[in-house]
Amino acid sequence: MNTKEDCKENCKGWAARDPSGVLSPYQFNRRVPGLDDISLKITHCGVCYADVVWTRNKHGDSKYPLVPGHEIVGIVKEVGINVVSFKAGDHVGVGTYVSSCQQCEYCNERMEVNCEKGSVFTFNGIDVDGTVTKGGYSSHIVVHQRYCFKIPDNLPLASAAPLLCAGITVYSPMIRHHMNHAGKSLGVIGLGGLGHMAVKFGKAFGLNVTIFSTSASKKDEALNILGADKFIVSSDKDQIEASSKTLDFIIDTASGDHPIDLYMPLLKTAGVFVIVGFPSEIKIHPANLIIGMKSIAGSVTGGTKDTQEMLDFCAKERVYPDIEVIPIQYVNEALERMINKDVKYRFVIDIENSLV
Repeated sequence: MNTKEDCKENCKGWAARDPSGVLSPYQFNRRVPGLDDISLKITHCGVCYADVVWTRNKHGDSKYPLVPGHEIVGIVKEVGINVVSFKAGDHVGVGTYVSSCQQCEYCNERMEVNCEKGSVFTFNGIDVDGTVTKGGYSSHIVVHQRYCFKIPDNLPLASAAPLLCAGITVYSPMIRHHMNHAGKSLGVIGLGGLGHMAVKFGKAFGLNVTIFSTSASKKDEALNILGADKFIVSSDKDQIEASSKTLDFIIDTASGDHPIDLYMPLLKTAGVFVIVGFPSEIKIHPANLIIGMKSIAGSVTGGTKDTQEMLDFCAKERVYPDIEVIPIQYVNEALERMINKDVKYRFVIDIENSLV
């Protein structure tokens, strides 16, 4: 490693300065890499709805200037002397968090996202040196080795980026609830960035996949491109009723408010309904849980163990998200398009070739 002063590098990025959420060029200093840290040159960063939430201060806790981005991939520049699993030149990913207590039962089980003391978000969190974390809309980042993931050589970097949030958010609950066994039936509510990855994982696991959407225009792509087995417009009562007790598992990726009770009768006995989107509220009649021993659960991203396993699985099975690669200069338009659901299915910023 270099000396402390040598390692302190100026970083280029794009940041929001106020709740308008408008992003523009911004320069700042990254913290000095420590003994257990990896410094990586960012090549790509996925665009997530969380980038909208915090750049526009929708939770009231945004710390400006705010550099968003938590679907980060890049190439290792240097490593600390305690780092043994990574070396310069390796392809590496960084997801939604960059630190945790490393001591609680969840950290010990490599489920750090559920750390009892709270995991530290990749942006808008408080880093180990007391500074505010800044995300992947930037030229490089310094992260403890524990929260970095090896990107297999045959997994394209641009395609790997959305896996680090959108991918793991649906993969983790599917694994937790044993939905990686061929022959089971999966329902997916919503066909956006998360939903299309749930479909891809479902088909890779050998599941029978049904998509529920409010938009009939998505049917052809859902069936003929994504390979779903069935497509149901959620307002079609006849199709809904015909699917009663046919699904082992439903994953709900929709963030707008929508009726949960509509879907509960579609679950088989002991079926599970998992929410990964963020509606403002959910309402459910108790009988829809009690009758048939059904369960409702929530999930958010995943731990380091699941994330690395997912990346390896995606490389092996060639499970890639559908992406639109953009330059950083287009990011404000991209965020507006994402709000308007005008993307198939994830934007990825080409940091390496556009952030100059």
